[in-house]
Amino acid sequence: MLTLDLHGKIAVVTGATGELGRTIARTLAECGADVAIHYHQNEAQAQLLENEISLLGVRALMVAADVTQGESVQTMADRIFDRLGVPDIIVANAVAQIHPWSPVLEESPEDYRSQFESCVMQSVYLAKTFLPQMMGRGGGRYIAINTECSIEAAPSSSAYVAGKRGLDGLMRTLAKEVGASGVTVNQVAPGWMISDRERQNPIDDAAYRATVPLRRRGHDQDIANTVAFLASDLASFMTGAFLPVAGGRVMVGI
Repeated sequence: MLTLDLHGKIAVVTGATGELGRTIARTLAECGADVAIHYHQNEAQAQLLENEISLLGVRALMVAADVTQGESVQTMADRIFDRLGVPDIIVANAVAQIHPWSPVLEESPEDYRSQFESCVMQSVYLAKTFLPQMMGRGGGRYIAINTECSIEAAPSSSAYVAGKRGLDGLMRTLAKEVGASGVTVNQVAPGWMISDRERQNPIDDAAYRATVPLRRRGHDQDIANTVAFLASDLASFMTGAFLPVAGGRVMVGI
């Protein structure tokens, strides 16, 4: 029987208090992993999640950091090293506040900078901080959350798409650079997923669903399941992958 067994593993989930992040963190814990719950400002949600995960019989640690700042990431890492140990799994999920989308000629330069810092520089800092120890130990998992939007490239989405496209280039290069050490680097690209917020306040999504081959929207759990798979030994020979979890709405070219 195939199982997603992460017992004895330590995971770090950035943006763990967000709509997708909390489900990812919870799922990794349900698979047996100890989880470092990163948050930036939502301390109350981080505390709730830490309490919930602790009840699963694994270790949970809430850690605050601004992932767009290298020193802040290092401070977070030092706390994780001290309290949990060297992580086996990094999930780069945090993203800057989504700004109103505008055409390129109207988009604020600051919007491009914030997306670059949260998408690209976050993963640069996380890689520099955590990967040397993982490489020295002979293996690990780095999983970045991308988006279907980076393939779709819809009008007015340029700042968000530019940040996520930059992340894609970084992850593909990193996969080649660290592969010999046994560290895998992969991306999960969600579509427009249903999460806690929308389960509480449903909206009319008929127009979007009509563009999805499966004619429905996925759930946050679908993303968490894919992350857990990539974090497990079942995905030990997968690296450099960009996996859309979007019901076929976007497809990676060959």
